[in-house]
Amino acid sequence: MPRNRKKHAAADSWQQNNDQSDDETSNDNASTYSCHSETQLADGANGSIESGESGESGSGGFEKYEEKLLQAIENASDKAQQTRINAFQTINEVLVHHYIPDFLDDRKVTLMDAVEKSLRRGKGVEQSWAARIIPLLVIQLEALEDIGELVTVLKPVLLTTAQDGSAAYEARAKCCAALGLLCFVGVDDLGEILPLMKVLHSLFAGSFLKGDNSPSGASNDAGALHSAALSAWSLLLTLLPPGEFVALMGGGAGTGIVPSVRNLVGMLQSPILEVRMVAGETLALMFELGRQHDDEFLEDELPMLIEAAQKLATDAHKYRAKRDRKVQRATFRDVLHYLEEDISPEISIKFGRELLVLNTWAIHHQYTCLRNALGFGMNVHLADNVFVREVFQLGPKMDEPERLRKTVKAEQRFINAAAFKARTISRGKNRDKRSFALN
Repeated sequence: MPRNRKKHAAADSWQQNNDQSDDETSNDNASTYSCHSETQLADGANGSIESGESGESGSGGFEKYEEKLLQAIENASDKAQQTRINAFQTINEVLVHHYIPDFLDDRKVTLMDAVEKSLRRGKGVEQSWAARIIPLLVIQLEALEDIGELVTVLKPVLLTTAQDGSAAYEARAKCCAALGLLCFVGVDDLGEILPLMKVLHSLFAGSFLKGDNSPSGASNDAGALHSAALSAWSLLLTLLPPGEFVALMGGGAGTGIVPSVRNLVGMLQSPILEVRMVAGETLALMFELGRQHDDEFLEDELPMLIEAAQKLATDAHKYRAKRDRKVQRATFRDVLHYLEEDISPEISIKFGRELLVLNTWAIHHQYTCLRNALGFGMNVHLADNVFVREVFQLGPKMDEPERLRKTVKAEQRFINAAAFKARTISRGKNRDKRSFALN
């Protein structure tokens, strides 16, 4: 992903001197979501970062969360596995809720080394948490050299773990997600992107139909790996020029890199919800990209795909969970509407005083992948993170007073409401006493 990054020391000083100050999604109409700060991770990491900590300093001039992060980075190389796991959970939590590129600049090598060792030598849960750190670290780095070093060091070990049949499915799934975001941020060369897409293709091919056209018998854990690999593949697909993608679809060069439409339609029969959803969104993304180059892209395959999408958009099978049916129908109504009318779903997301509009399948998928990595800290990075704002074309970061003006008003309302409640209780007690005295 091309990035307008700084080049370390000399460029840093120039930069500083020149800086200016859930259940149903959109159907036919635009939907609006509002992001709010939370104090816990979506995955339930131990502990929480209080919203007020960022304004309190600890010893040595560090903020409290920075002290916590320093200790966690040190513990990430501890001999005890559980200590390392707890350290990665804390690091994950801090990086989700805070954008601190300058603080990480002097500590990235230590953190990168700890993550690499845990991926190589750790098992199961430790590998999963180590892999989660990588996307959070790469989107916080601002120097191109640092990002290149991160890709060089961590991409090989992520590939090895993702393809290791003896590793836990969850760890392999997290490595696939990390690979997708790592290369989305730090790789521009198609010569590197296409081989990685081929590896991911080999992983999610486990959910293709069998030789007798029966659905794959993959377990839920294996399905989680397949959906993560397909999601990472789709994220890298958004980096391909439309002409290059159409050429891959039309010739033998794409064999093993781009799945056929029929294979993806076969994945729609998977018993695992996440596999069906990612496959449907990937099909819509492929048609969107292909139609940018050729208006008649894969027209012969369209009737088969529309029929499959219609079935899932109206699915009422009782053996599926009610929530699963609801989410699936909403997703495939959007897919069906796009395939039939060529209209992408439009979703508006409010954060602070700003508005982000997701109006293409490519932007929607990029947002989904970043949100999966950042969890409830997504709005923090939408407001502050240089790379995230660049991806969604949000422009320069807003000035702090302007961005916080609305927040201050809300806080004042809460204070007034609390004071009103206390005053009401106090007066109520006094009224009771006066009434008792008169009697």
